[in-house]
Amino acid sequence: MMDGVRRALVVAAHPDDEILGCGATMARLAAGGAEVRILILATGALSRRGAAPAAVSRLKRQGRAAAKIVGAARIDFAGFPDNAMDGVPLLRVVRTVEAAVAAGKPQLVLTHHAGDLNVDHRVAHEAVMTACRPLPGAPASVVLAFEVPSATEWQSAARPAFAPQAFVDVAGHLDTKLAALASYADELRE
Repeated sequence: MMDGVRRALVVAAHPDDEILGCGATMARLAAGGAEVRILILATGALSRRGAAPAAVSRLKRQGRAAAKIVGAARIDFAGFPDNAMDGVPLLRVVRTVEAAVAAGKPQLVLTHHAGDLNVDHRVAHEAVMTACRPLPGAPASVVLAFEVPSATEWQSAARPAFAPQAFVDVAGHLDTKLAALASYADELRE
């Protein structure tokens, strides 16, 4: 499935979700010659107690470093409010994703699972599914969802569980993912 992909787009809610969710897959795609683009929707920091605007700049720097390590051609930051994307009209988020799809013309789009505990993850999923619906001329023929540890498995039974049906062989790319993840020093936990 990955071998024929020439252009891919990863849409993640927060900086580090893209690496946690599909960092090794991005590295595999890039190593195979695919152009990989990343769109980060929310700031990722300002909902935390005591967080300052400088934290957003730091996360962007860390995101750029991580993107470079996995071989992504581009990373963009939409700047939606952290852990408050449910307060943003969905159409605004959809249009942001549609613009990224139009610019990169991805064959493959990867994003969050619909049942994640984090509301921004769920909004990201819904926006991607809306933006990538199968309309005539739509470039994305495949949309896959990834899990993010501590957001996907913590959801209650009221939401759908993550039940993957597609698996990507990332042998040889795990070290790249871990190196990219290390770029997010502010986000790492024990």
